[in-house]
Amino acid sequence: MDRDELFLVVAERMPSANLLHHVQAVEAIMRGLAAHLGEDVDKWGLAGLLHDIDYQETKDKPNLHGVVAAEELRLMGVSDEICYAVRVHNPLLGLPRRSLMDKALYAADPLSGLIVACALVTRDKKLADVDTDFVMMRFKEKRFAAGAHRDQILACQELGLDLYAFAGIGLRSMKAVAEQIGL
Repeated sequence: MDRDELFLVVAERMPSANLLHHVQAVEAIMRGLAAHLGEDVDKWGLAGLLHDIDYQETKDKPNLHGVVAAEELRLMGVSDEICYAVRVHNPLLGLPRRSLMDKALYAADPLSGLIVACALVTRDKKLADVDTDFVMMRFKEKRFAAGAHRDQILACQELGLDLYAFAGIGLRSMKAVAEQIGL
C-alpha cells in the first residue's frame, strides 16, 4: 500500500478529527526530521502517520498500544522497520529504541502535542503565532500540556539534536501542514 492508501485506512479508523490531525502532525515532524538527518523522508513519514492506527482498539489497554498496531501493519505489508518503530514509540512497553527512526518517533509523538497546545493558547489559535522560543518557554512549564511527556521529548538527544533544534524542526514541519491539521 502507498501513503495515500494507508492514509485512507488511518482516517477510517480515527475516532476524531483531532486524532487524525495528531497523526498528520507527527507525520510532518517525522518527515522534517528525516530530511534534516538525511534519512528516508517517505518511510519516516509513514511511521508517523501509522503510529496510532490501533488507538481505537487499545485506548483502554495502554500496554497493548503499538503491539496491536505493529501486528496489523505487518499484515498490511508495512516494513518491519516501521512496525518496530510503531511498537517502540509506546514507553510503557520499555522496548529498546534501535534505529534513528525509532528514536525520532518516540520523541516526535509528544512534541506534536506540546506544539499544538502552544498554538491553542495564542489569540488566533494558529501555529503562525508560535515560535521556537515560545515552545521552549512552555516546555519548562510542567503543568502546561502535561500529557506531552518531557522525558520523551528530551530523547531527541538520542538523535544528536538539542531540544531547541528539535523543537524548531518540529514546529517548522507542523507549520508546513498547518491548514491540514486545523492550525
